[in-house]
This record gives sequence, structure tokens and C-alpha cells, in this order.
Amino acid sequence: MISNVKNPFGKFNGNEAEYVLRALDTENPENKSFPWVQRFEEAFSKKVGATYAIAVNSGTSGLHAALYAAGVGAGDEVIQPATTVVMDAYVTYHLGAIPVFVDIDPDTWNIDAKKIEDKITKKTKAIIVVSLYGLPVDIDPIMAIAKKHNLIVVDDSAETVMSLYKGRIAGTSAHMGVFSFEKSKHMTSGSEGGMIVTNDEELAVRARKFAGIGYRGLTAAAGRTSLASSVYQDPDYERFDTIGLNYRMNAVTAAVGLAQFERIDHLVERRKAVGKMFLEAIDGCSWLKSQKVPSHSNHSYFTFGVLYLGAQHKNIPWKEFYSKYKESGGDGFYACWKNPYLEPSLRGKKMGNQVFELGLCPIAEDYQKKIMAFKTNYRDLGEARHKVDILSSLIDNIGRKG
Repeated sequence: MISNVKNPFGKFNGNEAEYVLRALDTENPENKSFPWVQRFEEAFSKKVGATYAIAVNSGTSGLHAALYAAGVGAGDEVIQPATTVVMDAYVTYHLGAIPVFVDIDPDTWNIDAKKIEDKITKKTKAIIVVSLYGLPVDIDPIMAIAKKHNLIVVDDSAETVMSLYKGRIAGTSAHMGVFSFEKSKHMTSGSEGGMIVTNDEELAVRARKFAGIGYRGLTAAAGRTSLASSVYQDPDYERFDTIGLNYRMNAVTAAVGLAQFERIDHLVERRKAVGKMFLEAIDGCSWLKSQKVPSHSNHSYFTFGVLYLGAQHKNIPWKEFYSKYKESGGDGFYACWKNPYLEPSLRGKKMGNQVFELGLCPIAEDYQKKIMAFKTNYRDLGEARHKVDILSSLIDNIGRKG
């Protein structure tokens, strides 16, 4: 039996349960024909200011479809940052292309735009940028580079929903932006889900067709072209004009996503509030450095990342500090993912002019060993404050100055 009592600290305390039950009740004609996916796409595109939105079943699917739409194929090269999840490299690889890694900016931890042109060759087809941990990538210089070399830019904004860059929603200034609704993100569509946004009709059509099994009738906007039943029930009707995959979002997932998106401002502001608490906790600490937030951007704090310098300045190794925080009652924190090219699945391979081994991107490799990512998805800000105070006390006990 489903309770009607909403948990004030719960993640799904909006219209999620109501919408899911309606999406499941397909025997009711009103619910059977309700376009949940289309409504979610339309709400998302309107709020972020993009012309088109294509809902998919994961952020990874969205990246795959976006690169396909960009025309990436066998032998092409796709530039991407050395600090990110491995999926950006995987979708490149599965299209027969070569991931080309660029080192990060030491202040923002996002891809260093000044190092991109050195990696561009005649084979370069696209650039994937990643807005890391909720901080928008400085996209304008990268778009200028892309225009100069006739490249397509995909902004992996999986962790950066509703962040602002120069007054614009992050993810909307690239040729395509890809968002994730996996369960740990600012908002979720239940467990997995994603959204591609673009202002380019041709890119939208290509992405939607690839993610929709290649149906000929799919268009840039939500839904299909309207056909009389006598047309598509004809044995001579041809359905598919693109070789695609089934990356479509289903109605139940869209129902959860739509309900969550109705509360997105609240969900993001809550994470930003926790991020501010962490900033205050590390204030004056010389051996914990947060990402630098440029004046033209804000940070939506998917997580709160710090660069840990305590091994050098306090003679306390990363793992020892982790244990001290846990023993004090903290929740622990995450390490940064391995650099994609150093994961066992890619390590040691030679692709293009790069060998995937240590030394490829020195700053990213150094930071990977030092980054600490504290959780910000607390439902109760009181609990968040308690955990942050534990960190602050631990810093005081160790000493804030190096």
C-alpha cells in the first residue's frame, strides 16, 4: 500500500508517485495516450533555453547519440579531458573513433582550452568537454576553436544541471549538451536516464533517430510525423532509414523525471547550500583547495571537490585523512575516478599518436591521486551541517596552516 504521507527530507516527495501510477494505468484512456516523454522533453528544453531536447535512457546513451549526430565514425579523433568518467572514451571507441586526451586547467579542473589546439589533427571530428562536479566549463573559447577548425562540441553536463555560465544555462552553449538523471545526480528519473539538448535541427534529427532505432518518421521535436494508419499498416511501408539503437526513454522513467524536474530549482539550491557549508569549513585551510569558480559562472555542487595537500604539508596520507574523517563520524568521501586511459580496459593501448600510459596528462594524473569529493546530496541540511562541522573540527585539530 502506498502511503500519502510525504517525507519532508525524501528525494521523491513531489508528484513522482502520482505520475508513475498514471503512467502505469494504461487501461485508462486518459493515461494511455498521455505523452510523458514528450512533456518531459518540452519542459526541459523550455527551462534550459534549448530549441530541442531528446530524452534517452542514460547519459552514456546520450553521449553516444550526440557523437553519432556529430558524424563521428571510424578513424576519427575526439578530443576530451583527462579528468572525467571513462564513458566519454567508451562512446568514442564504440563509434570506431579515437579518444584524444587533453590535460586539465589546474584551477578549475576542467579541460584546459589553451592545450586543445595542440591536439587537433586532420582526423579530429569533435570535442567533448566535461563540466566537472557542477562547475561549467569555460565554453566560449572552445567554441571559437571549434568554429576555426569546423568541429562539433559536445558538453557532458551530467553533473551540472542548471549551473550558469555567463548568464546561460550550462550545457546549452555547445552544439549539443548531454545531461544525466542517474540516481546520484541533482535530479533523477528513477535510476537511469538522460537528455540531449541542441539548437541545431539537423543534429537533433540525427541524435533522435540514432537513439530511436532509426525510425524514419522521427523529427527534431518530440514525437513523430503524423501518418494515417493506412500508410504505416501497408506492407510496403518502410520504417527505418538510419541504423540506430534503442536508447529511448520509457513513459515511467519520464514520469519520474518530469516530477523531479518540477522541483529542480529546489534540488539544485539545496546542493549549493551544502557546497557553501563546505567552503566555509575549509576557509583558511592551506592544504585543502577547492575548484576555482570564475566570476562568470556559478557552481551547482554535484559534489564538493577539494585538492588534498595534507600529505605534503601535514605528513598525513590521503587514506589516513579519510580514516580520520570516518572515525570522527563523517560520511567519508569519494576519490576522483582513474584517468580514463589508465583504467584496465584502456591502459597500455596505442591509439592514434597516443599511448595510454602514465605521463600522458601530468596535471590530471597528479590531481587524480589528491582529489577528495564530499557528498552534497543530503536531504536534511541539519545532517549536512553536522557532517561539515565534523570536517571543520578535524581541520582545526590538525591545524589550518601548512
